[in-house]
Amino acid sequence: MKKKALGFLVLSLSIQFTVVGQSIDKLITPKEATRIETVLSADDMQGRRTFTPGIDKASAFIESEFKGIGLQPFNGATNFRQEFSMTVSKAVSSKITINGEEIFNNQVVTFSYQPEVSLTEKSDITVVSINKGDNIGKKFNEYYNSTKSLLILVDESFKNVLPNIQQIDRITANPGENTILFVFGVSDATTFTIDLKNTITKKPLNNVVGVLPGKSKPNEYVIFSGHYDHLGIGSPQEGVPHDATDSIYNGANDDAAGSTAVIMLAKYFKKKNNNERTIIFTTFVAEELGGYGAKYFSKQLAPEQVIAMFNLEMIGTESKWGKNSAYITGFEKTNMGAILQKNLEGSAFKFYPDPYPEQELFYRSDNATLAKLGVPAHTISTSKMDNEANYHKASDEIGTLDINNMTEIIKAIAISSSSIISGKDTPSRVDTAQLR
Repeated sequence: MKKKALGFLVLSLSIQFTVVGQSIDKLITPKEATRIETVLSADDMQGRRTFTPGIDKASAFIESEFKGIGLQPFNGATNFRQEFSMTVSKAVSSKITINGEEIFNNQVVTFSYQPEVSLTEKSDITVVSINKGDNIGKKFNEYYNSTKSLLILVDESFKNVLPNIQQIDRITANPGENTILFVFGVSDATTFTIDLKNTITKKPLNNVVGVLPGKSKPNEYVIFSGHYDHLGIGSPQEGVPHDATDSIYNGANDDAAGSTAVIMLAKYFKKKNNNERTIIFTTFVAEELGGYGAKYFSKQLAPEQVIAMFNLEMIGTESKWGKNSAYITGFEKTNMGAILQKNLEGSAFKFYPDPYPEQELFYRSDNATLAKLGVPAHTISTSKMDNEANYHKASDEIGTLDINNMTEIIKAIAISSSSIISGKDTPSRVDTAQLR
């Protein structure tokens, strides 16, 4: 009797999985992934750089997708645009002398959000140094994020990073009154004068946010996110080797792939129409400039109400383990990865811990703001960060993506998240005391 019952149960489960499989195969398809990716990574999006017509066009497309799916706006908004503004500083002129010698503009990078700045060695400004052999990335971040005025003397050995620092946008959500100056090739500053003039403006930005209300637990949120901005248009010599005229950074993998997944998951869960918890689908702006869209979004939610966040970043190429695999940043910080893998038992797909811990990816994407508030917020990716051929290059185009594998990844995310969305599983929280 028990054997017969067990046999019936196995048969029933088999039929159930087959039905689910057929359903998901019809809703999450390579054809649909190609359609969305083609639009978001097209040349006429101009690389989706923040503050350009291209980013506005991308936003309008995602908004139309959310509307067509039947999502609701977030938090009583009249549309899917979550609007906010940023302060932008543009240098008009600068004159800097150190020890009586005038410093050329191509030696200096300034960050200031005041219309006019006049400083000397007698002002409230501290002189610090980045010396040969220092960790330039760590030192830069420390000084760049300072709330004090700093004159940073950078050793000549780091002149190769000067162009990268010069390309950083002068943009902030909370402009301070301090001034940060990086001066390359100067080792001592006994006396100095600093005179700067800047144009300060407020510029609007928006995330795109849609909501699928939960049935029995509407005040518990599960978030699926990606960022829809990229790098815009560069110079032709930065393009792909086989086409020196290609200067559009299409960002097909980074992160049109993540935004495509968010749209496809929204359509899937809307069709399923069985989510007990509320699902929020969002594509963030200004990730490439410092994660400003995610930071603003995170402030609109009570973190204790956010049960989980799936941030989808660069899933268009195979992972280091090949097809049917992806990794989860901060895997060890919660049991969310274990829950996802358990829901995929019997399938060919596997989630792995982040294989690039030295790059601290857990802190470098749009999951970080909520994770630092204790939310089990993780990024899912396949990007080979030690050897991703098209990362931040004009060659990041749709033709370089494995759309079929990307579709399987999106299916795996949909299936593995099901017990969290149904309310059956609740991931453990991030221990904020253990975060750096």
